[in-house]
Amino acid sequence: MSKHDYDLIVIGAGAGGLNASLEGVSLGKNVLLVEKFQPGGECTWTGCIPSKALIHIADNIHTAKKFTTPQIDTKNVMNQVRQLRKKAHEGESVELLQAHGIKYINGFATFVDNNTIEVNGENITATNIIISTGSRAFIPSIPGINTVDYLTNENFFELNELPKSLIVLGGGAIGVELSQALSRLGVSVTLVEMAESILYKEDKEIVELLTDILRSEGISVLTGAKGNEVKQVNNLIELTVEKNGKQEIVVAEKMLVALGRKANLENIKLERIGIKKTDKSIIVNEHMQTNIPNIYAVGDIVGPYLFSHMGGAQGRAAVRHMFNQTDSKPMTKDYAWTTFTHPELARTGFTEKEASEKYGDNIRIYKTSYSSSDRAVVEGKSQGLVKVICDCEGKIVGASILGERAGELLGQIQLMKLFNQPFYKLGEAIQPYPTYSEVLTSLSQDAHE
Repeated sequence: MSKHDYDLIVIGAGAGGLNASLEGVSLGKNVLLVEKFQPGGECTWTGCIPSKALIHIADNIHTAKKFTTPQIDTKNVMNQVRQLRKKAHEGESVELLQAHGIKYINGFATFVDNNTIEVNGENITATNIIISTGSRAFIPSIPGINTVDYLTNENFFELNELPKSLIVLGGGAIGVELSQALSRLGVSVTLVEMAESILYKEDKEIVELLTDILRSEGISVLTGAKGNEVKQVNNLIELTVEKNGKQEIVVAEKMLVALGRKANLENIKLERIGIKKTDKSIIVNEHMQTNIPNIYAVGDIVGPYLFSHMGGAQGRAAVRHMFNQTDSKPMTKDYAWTTFTHPELARTGFTEKEASEKYGDNIRIYKTSYSSSDRAVVEGKSQGLVKVICDCEGKIVGASILGERAGELLGQIQLMKLFNQPFYKLGEAIQPYPTYSEVLTSLSQDAHE
């Protein structure tokens, strides 16, 4: 062993910290993982896992409504969500991590110096340290916000049963996903977004189609609406919003605040070691390395995209670099993600607007409706749109897919981008019939010159 207690200390056991720790022990390093709560982080306990469980249950009920009128026991629904979350956690339990060779301490870590942390009153040293402390729900400074018992993703999944009505403040991925799922479970939902559209960073044409779908399912979608005041009136929450210069009041039993995330930069004593950071994140290079060479940072505390899969990839990249700097690759900027509405919205690279701003007229846009897929038609899931954007050489610079299994279809696009292949080459692959993948095959054939 080196003069330090460990080769690597990882602070935070979310996706970034878990992947970094596993990568470290796979390289034969002595790794300590420190976590203040339980392994899994935001994703397992209050994010990806419980939300996808809820979305899946809601989708089943939505499908059942086509044939019958189901009685929805929301207490049972929430119990099921927590049981499924517990099952998912088994794959990252303390016992399993220890079986992989990772040392684990439950406690809150603070920096003492560049090689030392304090946890549970004990100083522990390491040659390298990774910060992966994640993020928490951002709470806006709307007058009255602290006088009401609002929900965030951090306490929502602990509800015993669902409210009859809900205001969702924020039209990002979390707000939109939960709005649809809860509406399908019988909750009257009003979705309030200050921007002119929900998911405003996504492709405008795609978002307009998704918005129409949400409204057709009974969700009240208020865009261009700014929350000005919140107050509790008897057993209801009243949110005053300003829209088109006029005030209106939205009323519901509960309010879910889903306005993005705030990095957990405080309380770990970063000021003691002089880590360079902004108000929103720690500054790192392309290898996730901070201005202090033996300290790296990954995940939500770095960004730019706060996704579990990005945190995991950053964690692995950081460890490879710290122990093998000559052969390690920089962190990719080829991001992809999925918003798990029904239908799903999957995206990689530029939107049409972004591509036009970068390339001008030197882009080619290929798009088709899901109704071109026999599989989508016979399953009654033909609402959807595929849009692939290529440069003048036919290489993919962006893609947005709204439709059934969009996240899975995007994987083929990502492979084409990774191997720098022109889009038309995808048409040379013979896809099984009838599958949703045929949508991509037929569209890529349009790109053949």
